[in-house]
Amino acid sequence: MTNETKYLVVGGTGKTGRRVADRLRERDLPVRITSRRGVPPFEWAERDTWGPVLKGVDAVYLTYYPDLVVPGAADDIRAFTELAVAEGVRHLVLLSGRGEEEAEACERIVADAGTGWTVLRCSWFAQNFSEHFLLDAVRSGEIALPAGAVTEPFLDVRDIAEVAVKVLTEPGHTGELYELTGPRLLSFADAAADISAASGRDVRYVPVSAEDYAAAAVEYGVPADEVGALTELFTRVLDGRNESVTHDVERVLGRPATDFAEFARDAAATGVWAR
Repeated sequence: MTNETKYLVVGGTGKTGRRVADRLRERDLPVRITSRRGVPPFEWAERDTWGPVLKGVDAVYLTYYPDLVVPGAADDIRAFTELAVAEGVRHLVLLSGRGEEEAEACERIVADAGTGWTVLRCSWFAQNFSEHFLLDAVRSGEIALPAGAVTEPFLDVRDIAEVAVKVLTEPGHTGELYELTGPRLLSFADAAADISAASGRDVRYVPVSAEDYAAAAVEYGVPADEVGALTELFTRVLDGRNESVTHDVERVLGRPATDFAEFARDAAATGVWAR
């Protein structure tokens, strides 16, 4: 890709998308982001909004809301990629989920779309503890999840964004599937301990049933479609299948992935976990 390449970030206000867009802008590269209130607006549920955002675009960072595991995701990804190819898009970079069969089906759709592609298959985001559905739990001092003692190589979304920009803007990544993880395995109790150490607060992990978690999430105001995707994640994907680390972040960036403890220190310094 060149400085004349026009980039589209689907989900440009999300955890990874906004960071990808910011890094592209820092390079003075032309970038368009999608959002419901954008110009033009974009809604996954309204396919007539897809075409306008793809006009004149060369490369796409593709995320799907709320998650690739939800029913209908594969149909949407197939329709979107077909439209993207018809509009002349030359490179699709898909944000995918590790250990999710439905996500892997979407990966195959993108790979078979008939244009350049790269897949970023990612483990659990560290920033879920600081920006999303676990933020209030951390602030309350109790992270109640149906995850048992399973371990996960928590991945800093800043690393995802850096990898995404690298594969969008530099040659050599077409046709690659990068499986991105953090550098070590932690249980959710370990993650709570790192957050406690960084924030100076007492934060603990409490295992609960999937049913109790779903009910509490609804009570906290998490949208119903997200609750379903999250419950699916906990009950099926967090079964030990992802209890391994890879070195693909280092393979792309030339440096190790960011450790969860470093993420926790950086997040704590912003005051996000203050009472």
